[in-house]
Amino acid sequence: MMCNMHYFTPKRCETTSKIMYHDQQTAWQAAEQSRIERGMELWVYRCQYCGQWHLTHHDPALNQAVGHFKRSQKRYSRKKGYKPRYR
Repeated sequence: MMCNMHYFTPKRCETTSKIMYHDQQTAWQAAEQSRIERGMELWVYRCQYCGQWHLTHHDPALNQAVGHFKRSQKRYSRKKGYKPRYR
């Protein structure tokens, strides 16, 4: 006799492909569960594209203070003699 198991497939943001949480509290619960089960610290933020809540490895407070990577900043490669092309 086979047991029909139903697996929950979370909805994902079309733009970022991250799991969408309907409210901040549910997202924080998922972040806490990840910390307990995997030892991974995650933060919660509201997506500018879908308006739902997502988890991130980067502290949003630090991202706002430092700013995002700008194209004018010099990029380095591990390959010797490699020069990236900007399009």
